[in-house]
Amino acid sequence: MDPRIERITKAADFISSRLGGRKPLAGIVLGSGLGKLADRIENPVVIPYREIPGFPESTAIGHKGNFIGGELGGRFIVAMQGRFHYYEGYPMELVTLPIRVMKVLGIGYLFVSNAAGGVNFDYRIGDLMIIRDHINLLPNPLIGKNMEEFGPRFPDMTRPYDPELIRRAELIASDLGLFVRKGVYLAGTGPSYETPAEYKYFRLIGADAVGMSTIPEVIVARHCGIPVFGMSVITNEAHDDYADDYVNDGDDVVRAADAAADRMTEIFTRMVAGL
Repeated sequence: MDPRIERITKAADFISSRLGGRKPLAGIVLGSGLGKLADRIENPVVIPYREIPGFPESTAIGHKGNFIGGELGGRFIVAMQGRFHYYEGYPMELVTLPIRVMKVLGIGYLFVSNAAGGVNFDYRIGDLMIIRDHINLLPNPLIGKNMEEFGPRFPDMTRPYDPELIRRAELIASDLGLFVRKGVYLAGTGPSYETPAEYKYFRLIGADAVGMSTIPEVIVARHCGIPVFGMSVITNEAHDDYADDYVNDGDDVVRAADAAADRMTEIFTRMVAGL
């Protein structure tokens, strides 16, 4: 057996046994400072990543490192309370391992979230941005021998973020009276924050927000044929016209994400409830 498939299968079997064999409707990946959604999950089964065979550990700020199963919006789901990043030194196979594990568990949808810098001059700290498309500056996670069991060699990425899920999110936000933006997310490797010249470049090539995650998971989900919805919380203004004493700070990013997490949680909960 392909050792990659063996790793996925062992992890999925372990998690399934802890969840009583229940099939989740959706999987949710919670980014920096956004783990509060996990507090809304009812009857949770919490599995630390360190207990799951083959799983790495999350070392990023604001990532608790738990795999959770339970009810959200009356539907059984699984959630990652913290993700894995390329900048942590993990290969893309491990960064995206949980997505394929969730596929084996039976998810029909993937929801991803992240904290991001707003390179669009109109964006403000605390804004929510529905991701409508992305620009990938990370290594593609599908490089290498294709896992035919999960998807085709050359998957289509014309609509990486599901249009129907985006429409639902916009309607829900409108019903709740919440202002949301819709834009393009760009991901680089990190872990250093970008320079002002890089922010300017990203804006010129069409990005609205910038981060260090999410896209590898989306690519793997689309390879598996899973519809994806993504949302960024704008946690800092990623501009090229800073004051002389401005400094990007990781703790500030987590605090800003935490402050916006309740609004994102309400949108995600209502979306899951309506599936």
